Amino acid sequence: MRTTLTLDEDVAARLQAEARRSGRPFKVVVNEHLRAALSQRKSAKSAPTFRVAPRALGGPQPGLTYDDVGALLDHVEGAGRR
Repeated sequence: MRTTLTLDEDVAARLQAEARRSGRPFKVVVNEHLRAALSQRKSAKSAPTFRVAPRALGGPQPGLTYDDVGALLDHVEGAGRR
């Protein structure tokens, strides 16, 4: 298949250097590297999805509410720590 492909300069330079070093045509080097990259990607296994199970932690102690975060912090950290 004939197609036009725009390569970044650094990628093109590395492929051209490999073609010169190996004595193979540029298009052969490009196809080999593309095949290698695609087969690696196909065989790479994705990590299992990380899931967090929600757990009930209970509410605040009697007399405290989530509406007054400052009071909760004072209670947890001690009133003298602020």
